[in-house]
Amino acid sequence: MRTALATALLLGGASWLPTIALAQTAGDSASDNAAAQDVIVVTAQRREQSVLEVPIAISAIGGDSLASKGITNSAALQSAVPNLQISSPYGSTQPNFSLRGISVANEYNSNQASPVGVYLDDVYLANRTAHGMGLFDLDRVEVLRGPQGTLFGRNTTGGAINFITRAPGLHDNEGYAEVGYGNFNTWTAQAAVETTMVENELGLRLAANYIKGDGQIRNVFPGGRDGNSQDTLQGRATLRFRPGDGPLDVKIKIYGGRDRGSQAAVQGFLPARAGLGFFETNENRLGLNRTEAYGISANVAYHISDALTLTSITSRDAGKQNLQQAADGAPVDILDINWRSSYNQFSEELRLNYSNDKLSLVAGGFYGWDTVVTDNTFNIGSALGPGVNGGFFQHYRQRRSSTALFAQGDSKLADRLTLTLGARYTWDRATYRDGYAYLFAGDIGGAQTPLATTVPCAGVAGTCAYDPTARYAIDGRNRALTGRVALSYELPGGTLLYASYNRGYRSGAFNGGGYTSSAGITYIAPERVNAYEVGFKGRYGGILTLTGSAFYYDYTNQQVQDTRPGPVSFLVNAPKSEVYGAELEASARLSRMFKLSASAGYLHARYKQLTLQGTTLDGNNLPFAPEWTFQAGIDATLMDNATGKLTLSPTVAYFSRQYFSPFNAINATGTTQNNAELQQGAYAKVNVSAAFQTGRFTFKAFANNLFDRQTYAYGLDLRGADFPYNFLVPSTPRTFGGSVRVAF
Repeated sequence: MRTALATALLLGGASWLPTIALAQTAGDSASDNAAAQDVIVVTAQRREQSVLEVPIAISAIGGDSLASKGITNSAALQSAVPNLQISSPYGSTQPNFSLRGISVANEYNSNQASPVGVYLDDVYLANRTAHGMGLFDLDRVEVLRGPQGTLFGRNTTGGAINFITRAPGLHDNEGYAEVGYGNFNTWTAQAAVETTMVENELGLRLAANYIKGDGQIRNVFPGGRDGNSQDTLQGRATLRFRPGDGPLDVKIKIYGGRDRGSQAAVQGFLPARAGLGFFETNENRLGLNRTEAYGISANVAYHISDALTLTSITSRDAGKQNLQQAADGAPVDILDINWRSSYNQFSEELRLNYSNDKLSLVAGGFYGWDTVVTDNTFNIGSALGPGVNGGFFQHYRQRRSSTALFAQGDSKLADRLTLTLGARYTWDRATYRDGYAYLFAGDIGGAQTPLATTVPCAGVAGTCAYDPTARYAIDGRNRALTGRVALSYELPGGTLLYASYNRGYRSGAFNGGGYTSSAGITYIAPERVNAYEVGFKGRYGGILTLTGSAFYYDYTNQQVQDTRPGPVSFLVNAPKSEVYGAELEASARLSRMFKLSASAGYLHARYKQLTLQGTTLDGNNLPFAPEWTFQAGIDATLMDNATGKLTLSPTVAYFSRQYFSPFNAINATGTTQNNAELQQGAYAKVNVSAAFQTGRFTFKAFANNLFDRQTYAYGLDLRGADFPYNFLVPSTPRTFGGSVRVAF
C-alpha cells in the first residue's frame, strides 16, 4: 500500500509540478542560462548524457558544489544524497556505504566487497580501504541508486558511486592553489596545474591535496594521543594524448596517497566514561590509522566513426592498511587490535559504443582480479587468567577473480518512447589460502608465545594443540545473470517518465572474521536483488529541476555476521528482506543570484527472515537505514559587482533514527547484550560556508556541524563476543576555518 501511494504521488507530481513551475515567471535570460548550467552531463550509461535524460535515479554533484557543501571526503557524501548512509568503525578509513538500506550491515572485515560499487574514473575499486579517499580536483561525483548489475557489474546490489576526476581539456594553461586553516590546528592545501603542450593534442594535469590536523576527540589519559586526527597527502597526474587531433584519445593517470591520522575514538567500557564529555575519551593506547593507496590506469578510446567508438580501460591498483585500534575506550588493556592487510588488483574492460537515431548500444567484456593478504592481532587483557595477557593472531590470503560479458541497448519504439534492454553474465571465483590462527600468551607489543592452534581447528578455542605447519584452505565460485529492462517516455513538455526492472548480484564471500575456530570459515551464497522502480525527471519554466522515484526490492541473502558461543564468528545469509521507498530531488534557480536545492528520501527496509545467535529477528530494520532523510541548501549571491562576488551557502541534513545492528533493540537470549545502545536517534546537522571572489582570488569561511550535534557514526555488539561492553564511535564535532584560493 505504501509503495502504491508513493508511486501515485510521484507520477502525480510529474503532471502538476510542471503546471506550477510554468505559472511562475521564467526569469531573465541570465537566470535561464544559469539554470541550464546546473544540469550536469553524466556517464551513468557509459556514454555522455544529461542527467535528466537517464532513466535511473542519479545524484550528480559537480566539483564546485562539493566544495560549497563542505564535502571534502567520501564519508561526507551522505549530506547531499537521499537514502545514503556512510559509516565506519575506523573513522573516515574503510567507509561502509549504505544505499537504500543495502550495506555490509554488521560486517567490518577488510576482505569483504562493498555492495555499493565504488569507482574512480570508471575503474572498480575492489578493496574498501581505498574508498575513504579525500575528494580533490574532481569534475563530479555520480551516485547511482539501485542495482547496477548490467553496465557496472557484480557487487552493485545497492548502487554505484563513480568519482570522476578532472582531465586535461587540451585547450588551456590554467590552475589554482589553495591554503586553509581551521580549528584543531588543521592546515589544508590543495593545488592543480594544467598545461597544454600541443593544442588539441597533448596535455598534462597535476593535482595534490594535503590535510594535517590535531585530534578532534580529546584524550584525557596522561600523554595519550587525541582521537580523529588528520594527516593526509594525495597526488595525481593525468596525461592526455590525442595525436593529430584525430580519432584516438588516450588518458593515462597515476595517483597515490597515504593517511597517518589517529584512530576513531571509541566509547566502550562504561566505567571508563565517568566524568567525560561526549567528545572525550580516556584511552591509554589510542593508535594510528595508516593507509596507502596508489595505481595507474589507461583509458584508450578510438572513434571508429561518428557512430562507433571502441574503449579500453586498464588499471593496476594496490595499497595497504595498518590500523591500530584500541577497541575498549579505557585506560586499561581490555581489547587492542592491529588490523593489517595489503591488497592488489588488476582490471580490464573493453567496450564498444554504437549510436544512431534509433539505437544506442553498449557491449563489451570485463576481467579483473584482486588479492588481499591479512595479518591481524587481537590482544586481550587477562585473556588467559587474571593478569595473564594474551590473544589471537590471524593470517590468510584471499584472491577473487571475475569475468563478465555485457550488453545494453536503448531502442526508440516511437518518437518519444524508448525501450532499454540489458544483460550481463558473470563468472566469479575465489580462493582462501594459507589460513592459520593461534592463541598466544604475551603483552601488547611484546613477544608472543603460541599456545594452541585455532585455525584450522573446528572446536572451542584452546582445545587444539599448537601446530605451526597447520593451514586452512577453501574455494568458492558462483555465476550469475543480471540485467535491466526499462521503458521511458518523454512528455511534450520535456518530462521523462520511466519504469524499470533491475537484477543485482553481490558475489559470495569468505568469513574474514574467523580466527577463534575454522568452523565459521565458509564460502556463503551471493546476495541478489530484484528491483522495481518508477520515476520522473524534468525542468520546468527555466526555474525548477525536479526528479523523483519510487522503488521496491526483493532482497535475498544479505551477508551478515553471527557470533556464537566459543566465541566463533560466522558469516551467514539473511534469507529474505523487503525494501521499498521513494525519493525526491529538486533545485530551483530563482534568479541569477539565488538557488535552492533540496532532497528527501523515505525508506522501509525490514528483514522478513533472519535468525542470529538463536534469536528470531524477523521484522527488524536493516542496519544504517533511517526511515527518513532530508537535505536542503541555499546558494545566495549577496553581492556581484565590480568589487567582487559574495556567496553564502548554508545546508542542513536530517536523518531519522537508525540502528547499527540487525538486532535493533532486541537482546539475544541468554546473553548480557544491551543492543538498545547500538542506535542513533533522529538528528539534523547544519553546515555553512561563505565565499568572496575578487579577481583571481577567492576567500572562503566555513563551519561544519555548526551546532556541535553529538551523534554516533557506528556501533558494534561486543558483549556477544564475551566482552563486557558495546563499541560506539562518535562522529565529528564542530569544525570551522577559512581558506584563500588563487586561480592562474
